[in-house]
Amino acid sequence: MLITATTKRTRSSNNALFLFTLAALASQATAFWRLPCSSPVVVERADPIEEPGKAVEDRSNYWVPPLYYHAENGSFAPVKQAGGALIYYLQRTDPKDPEYKGEGKGLLAFPEGFRMIAGTPTRRNKTAMGVSEGGEVNPVSFVCLGVDGPATPELPDKNCPGGMRTQLTFPSCWDGVNMDSPDHQSHMAYPSGLDTGFCPPSHPKRFVTVFMEVLWNVDDFKDQWYGDKQPFVFSHGDPDGYGYHGDFLNGWDIPVLQKAIDECTDDSGVIEKCGAFTFRTDEDMKACRVLPRVAEPYSGLLPALPGCNPIQSGPEEAIPQSNCPSVVTEIGDPILPFTDLSRSAGWRFAACALDPAGQSRTLEAASDSRDDMTVESCVGFCDGKGFRFAGVENAKECYCGGSDGIADDRLQKPGILGNCDMFPCAGNATQFCGGYGEVGVYEKCDGGAECKNMGIPGL
Repeated sequence: MLITATTKRTRSSNNALFLFTLAALASQATAFWRLPCSSPVVVERADPIEEPGKAVEDRSNYWVPPLYYHAENGSFAPVKQAGGALIYYLQRTDPKDPEYKGEGKGLLAFPEGFRMIAGTPTRRNKTAMGVSEGGEVNPVSFVCLGVDGPATPELPDKNCPGGMRTQLTFPSCWDGVNMDSPDHQSHMAYPSGLDTGFCPPSHPKRFVTVFMEVLWNVDDFKDQWYGDKQPFVFSHGDPDGYGYHGDFLNGWDIPVLQKAIDECTDDSGVIEKCGAFTFRTDEDMKACRVLPRVAEPYSGLLPALPGCNPIQSGPEEAIPQSNCPSVVTEIGDPILPFTDLSRSAGWRFAACALDPAGQSRTLEAASDSRDDMTVESCVGFCDGKGFRFAGVENAKECYCGGSDGIADDRLQKPGILGNCDMFPCAGNATQFCGGYGEVGVYEKCDGGAECKNMGIPGL
């Protein structure tokens, strides 16, 4: 699965793979907290995978399908997230709940091994996506920021200057027995009001409600719309958003979560006000990454969606694909975010350096741009001009630097790998040529010294 926040997956590997307004929340007069997940640990079509949250005690996996721009020429480009995912934990119960009070009753933490899915990936129409005691419910909605209008059950049909926010409410009523179910849904049910109201007798136990939102920078493509329909599609081949879905795999320290549910009753949503948790720093969260293990491109300009996921419009449900001989099915060793030239060329991978937009280049002695850019061609270009450093960025750009090296303020903090594996090289899709505002830097090795690539945290 392509993932942006993570999950277990027991579905076929061919299925592709993240606000409530504060006024609305306050009107419920209920406690809640927001758990920031600043960036994905990994994006790939594989499972299970992790995404770190602000609270150390939460090692849960959260997953939603990434969004792509579908160009007029048929190619696909990933849409960037703005700040990762934001997970709301809503402490909502109802006096009509079958187990409202008593020992082992009330609002409960998720048990060990618990998992669930919200939404239906094959859905391609406006019909409700779930059932509650109060009737049908739709846990999926989209908000177009920067323009007036309510949330919609499908992708907005206009550009969103402030970004497009996906919103997903997970069910909170449990049957009290099963940690999972064959469809990953029937062991759970929605309360009568989606995220409020009471649980049905068939699912009497009440969990804290998980609400997940992700903001996508669709405005990056504002000048590339065409035809009479919005140009975005989710990675599982959903062009409308009706099949948007998410997975949750519990990884909480369960006593800590239960303590937070019982004692953290502030209605501001500020997680730092909950004394039950220990908190990560922003740098800690950035440092937590997992290298992909599926040898398949998922970023840059792609000829097709990753995996075996043709675009399927409704109103009929999408049909899972099974005859996909070209799809990678093996999970291999971690894929390094650089090309090893230490023996073949005498250059080593030195750093994934910051190269912020609007500022001077991190490597500014010389530059080159070409549609057939590879790591070797960039290194050869800089080496031929007598420079010690070569850097690849934005798929087809090459920058050279002299003996001064990389300024300290352009280096990643200790333990942070960076995202220089964001773009496949224009001339070789199996190589990486930098990221958004990050340049993959190679250094020419001294003749008498060992030529050794930068160490990768966790390997």
